[in-house]
Amino acid sequence: MYILSMKKPLKYSSAPSPPDVLRDVFAPNFEINETQGMVRTQIYLTRAEHGFIATEAARRGETMAAVIRGCIDDKMRVPETAWTANPMLEPTPSDAGPVLPEDAAINHDHYLYGTPKKYLKKRGKWVLAEPEAGR
Repeated sequence: MYILSMKKPLKYSSAPSPPDVLRDVFAPNFEINETQGMVRTQIYLTRAEHGFIATEAARRGETMAAVIRGCIDDKMRVPETAWTANPMLEPTPSDAGPVLPEDAAINHDHYLYGTPKKYLKKRGKWVLAEPEAGR
């Protein structure tokens, strides 16, 4: 025999809660608002990662949390050279492009597969080629 327990349904606010802080991480002058406090977070590290953080914390005389926050802060900063030494912002090199026959677009099968040309130029105009005898 099964007994079903009837619990009261949980009541949630129907209004969505606003996000704590919306930040643009690509803004050049990104600053953290320390008045908001900190958010507790749990992470999993490999033994090698944990050993590195522990060694680095001991070397600096800081807590492991401070070392991790420092690494995150370094990644959040936009480097000074982001707009000066960026190869994506250099001018596009000019390229003359490939040299193709003038009928490459209309006789592409001829140039790709070696089939007979479908169009020939006669008196300055492209006209349909006569079918070859025996085909």
